[in-house]
Amino acid sequence: MRALDKEVVEAARRWHAAGHDLWWCTVLSTFGSAPREPGALLVARADGRHVGSLSGGCVEEDFLARLQAGDFRAPAQVVSYGDGDDALGGSRVRLPCDGRLEVLVERWPVTARDARVADELDAYAEALQGGQLMERRLHLDDGRSRWALAEGMGPGVERGEASVRIRIGPAARLLVAGISPVSQYCVQFAQALGFEVVVCDPRPEAWEDFEAGDADCRRELPSEFLRREGAHRMTAVVALTHDPRLDDLTMLEAVRGDAFYIGVMGSRRTSEKRAERLRRSGGIDEAALARIRMPIGLDLGSKTPAEIALATVGDVVRVMRGR
Repeated sequence: MRALDKEVVEAARRWHAAGHDLWWCTVLSTFGSAPREPGALLVARADGRHVGSLSGGCVEEDFLARLQAGDFRAPAQVVSYGDGDDALGGSRVRLPCDGRLEVLVERWPVTARDARVADELDAYAEALQGGQLMERRLHLDDGRSRWALAEGMGPGVERGEASVRIRIGPAARLLVAGISPVSQYCVQFAQALGFEVVVCDPRPEAWEDFEAGDADCRRELPSEFLRREGAHRMTAVVALTHDPRLDDLTMLEAVRGDAFYIGVMGSRRTSEKRAERLRRSGGIDEAALARIRMPIGLDLGSKTPAEIALATVGDVVRVMRGR
């Protein structure tokens, strides 16, 4: 949903420049069935105009009614929704399947703190467009915040007693290095999960029956793509061809970048042989070698291409979530 997040930031910038007070909302946590994940954004004006989404409808309606009734005057506050815990005029706001979510509401008035609001929006824009995973740390008592480079992958939001840590970065990218039956399913799964997908393969015949969907298709060696474009900290690289000429080159280039996940398909015996080749011919050290997951994916006992792809993408998500 990074495209929607960018729309939220750009709308906030326009409205702030036009002199509007803003209410900046972030989903902090969800329980049970909730339509949006932690980190989802919404920005609103006092007149009810808004961009973004918190739940898909019911929560937004209640929040905007309360906003226009004069609520949410604190610099920062946490509001709970679900099971009627927090609602306007005693009405009960229920989410599907007894879901529950918590929303951080920040009030950004047009005052002498204009520079702070502009700085916050600039930081969000840079984080969403750049190649680094950033962390925003906010104090709940007074709304003060500071930005820093995130120490590593993990949950999008972490809440403490008096503060909140929110990770913001570019859209997660999956680089599929080489086309195979497993690659086809990986592309489908990753796109359904909202990844930006790039597929690289220099072999003309490999593309003949490949269904790419909305993937960015590059008819070149994955290693060449990585050498030119690099891999930011929200990139996962998966090599899935069983062709050592293509897979090994991909691994050698991938470990030079910042990808949070690097993996290559193959049995344990094949992986041991590959590791020896990469040491001997590629000259990579043990630290770099340890970054490569081989065999790739979760140990699900996978047999079919779809099952191997499920194990692969599932492992990517596990690592991305800090598990």
